[in-house]
Amino acid sequence: MSRGGAGSELDERAERSGHGDTPVRADVLHGTLALMILKTLAALGPLHGYGIARRIEQTSGHQLLLNHGTVYPALLRLEQLGWIRSKWSTSENNRRARYYSITRFGHRQLQAETDRWTRTSGIVARILKLSGDEA
Repeated sequence: MSRGGAGSELDERAERSGHGDTPVRADVLHGTLALMILKTLAALGPLHGYGIARRIEQTSGHQLLLNHGTVYPALLRLEQLGWIRSKWSTSENNRRARYYSITRFGHRQLQAETDRWTRTSGIVARILKLSGDEA
């Protein structure tokens, strides 16, 4: 059931998924993936990349679907910044996997990112509450 236009493929996938107008995949807002990864590792401890992605998806109520091309470059960047570290270990299903954990510096960065996100989302919330006569 194509409606045409730029969003028609996403609309069709959402309809086929049984979610109505809810998209199957949502884009991650710039700068928020690092925050979500750091918070996930701080809350749950060491996880492999696949586990981090699945946990973020579960926590978002499956509003975010993360793929390897999104998660692994972010993990590499966070590791290069010193916010996380990794080590090879054996996964639950006896496969070699790289497990990531948050560093002390990562905890400090998580607090800074959380404060920044709280401020930013508060500003956006106030703007969204504007009525026509306030503009």
